[in-house]
Amino acid sequence: MTENSGAIIGTFIVYLAMMLFIGYWAWKRTGNSEDYFLGGRSLGPWPAALSAGASDMSGWLLLGLPGYAFAAGFEAFWLAAGLLIGTWMNWLLMAKRLRVYSEVAGNSLTLPEFFTNRFRDSSKLLQIVSAFFILLFFLFYTSSGLVAGGKLFETVFGLDYSLAVTIGTVCIISYTLFGGFLAVSWTDLVLGLLMAAALIFVPVIAMQSSTSDLSLVQRLAEINPEFLNIWTNSDGEALSWITIASLAAWGLGYFGQPHILARFAGIRSFRDVPTARRIAVAWTGLSMFGAVLVGLVGLVYLTDQGSSIADGETIFMVLVNAMFHPVVAGVLLAAILAAIMSTADSQLLVSSSALAEDFYKDILRPDASSKEVMMVGRLSVVAIAVVALLLAMNPDSSVLGLVSYAWAGFGAAFGPALLISMFWKRMNRNGALAGIIVGGITVVLWKQFSGGIFDLYEIVPGTILAAISIVIISLITEEPSEEVTSEFDKFELTFK
Repeated sequence: MTENSGAIIGTFIVYLAMMLFIGYWAWKRTGNSEDYFLGGRSLGPWPAALSAGASDMSGWLLLGLPGYAFAAGFEAFWLAAGLLIGTWMNWLLMAKRLRVYSEVAGNSLTLPEFFTNRFRDSSKLLQIVSAFFILLFFLFYTSSGLVAGGKLFETVFGLDYSLAVTIGTVCIISYTLFGGFLAVSWTDLVLGLLMAAALIFVPVIAMQSSTSDLSLVQRLAEINPEFLNIWTNSDGEALSWITIASLAAWGLGYFGQPHILARFAGIRSFRDVPTARRIAVAWTGLSMFGAVLVGLVGLVYLTDQGSSIADGETIFMVLVNAMFHPVVAGVLLAAILAAIMSTADSQLLVSSSALAEDFYKDILRPDASSKEVMMVGRLSVVAIAVVALLLAMNPDSSVLGLVSYAWAGFGAAFGPALLISMFWKRMNRNGALAGIIVGGITVVLWKQFSGGIFDLYEIVPGTILAAISIVIISLITEEPSEEVTSEFDKFELTFK
């Protein structure tokens, strides 16, 4: 082991020790399933906002998005803009209403439980279908985080990829297992600040270290003028409407992401939402701008050095290793680990809640105690992580590719159903069930085809068809019961 590697490893150990301490602190404050899955609904604006942002962005913010900007230039701004608008709209339309309605509807702790309580589905079919899609798509989403962790340890330390992925998985399980929602949310607060600082610090230092008198834009123009054109790809071909719509449509996915929506349900009061929204949008805008800048600055840096890399998703790590002292590099590389952990832990927690609350408690053992459900949730974290680990063992997996599939699945399956349920009293259980099934299946099927209209990102047709299904099926089937509509009226009165 080199002296540099030793210094970086030492920094990593200090960082992980901090995360484990937060996990222990949260464990001491976790006494029942509501504490474990929603932190007792006690999050203030800062942890709620940064936890939602950090769990959203994951390793793709420091790997996938910089890699895309590295390869495509300004084209990446379509993706960043779609996500920024989606973040703002999600906090504006969903956060306050979900915080109130999840408590009004039987103090629902999970998304499937909310749907069941919202529509009084005594058959539990709505809950089972919802939990199934959560487990299906989160396996791919969690795997993307483990792949990112594997790339980190492989690139920095030269470890075998499989060993690297395994180490990352053990780190994530360790504090999620014991601390639950509070551990995840408070570690995400620290991780979110670290991620944003790293994404701004690295490209700024890289630009200042350059010996050229030309600006970044001028140097990019020398390399390839098409990198500066938001309307063309790197080869100079005009971007089609399908490409632009597919990139911008990433913002649609926010309305259906269970790990983000859990922060809305766990916030201390709906009156904290406006403050949290401003923090979240500012953090997202700053972080994504920095991520795109990392890719562009990295392209110029490697060109000046006369070198290249096989995997553009490692550009952040390449810059850090080349330009910083090992101790500083360790802190900055810990930001990647932070990004990976901040999403993977949230995904494991939501998946375990689907197994523990929606399958075990509500279907298998309705009389299970709160502590028993919490124990099943902890065992579920381990089981789900092991399956995700097996899926992540392919070293050729793309972080952005895995994320895009899971993101579309959640966005189409749950986004329309959840959003419409917050505003339309006439929506019924059959409409919700149709929307979830149609949205989820459309994403799975659309992904199997390519060429022509099938090049459109699957979240677009999935969301459109899900919304249409909800409206049509709700209108042609019986109206919701008086109990359901009166509860909706009670919910609406909160905001008047």
